[in-house]
Amino acid sequence: MASPPQNSDLTFPPADVVGELHPGTNTQIQVDPTSSEVEAFKEKKEQEEAKQEKNERERKDSLQTIKSAIIISGIVVALAGAAFAITKKLREK
Repeated sequence: MASPPQNSDLTFPPADVVGELHPGTNTQIQVDPTSSEVEAFKEKKEQEEAKQEKNERERKDSLQTIKSAIIISGIVVALAGAAFAITKKLREK
């Protein structure tokens, strides 16, 4: 028989003939490490973006709540001042 060439590249995995011909019996999952790293990086990036968006929404919500509270308290103070002014005018008459 012929011997393998001396400068052969052995980094390519050998073929799994039985697994290829009968995929139902193939229980070993072969994962491309480069693709899984890329997918993991994308998932991590998406999670970070979702976390950042959530933080921004919470910040906007809290600022909106504070803004609403200040406006409402200003209206209450204005109404109380108007009520005092009206009662003072009524007492003078």
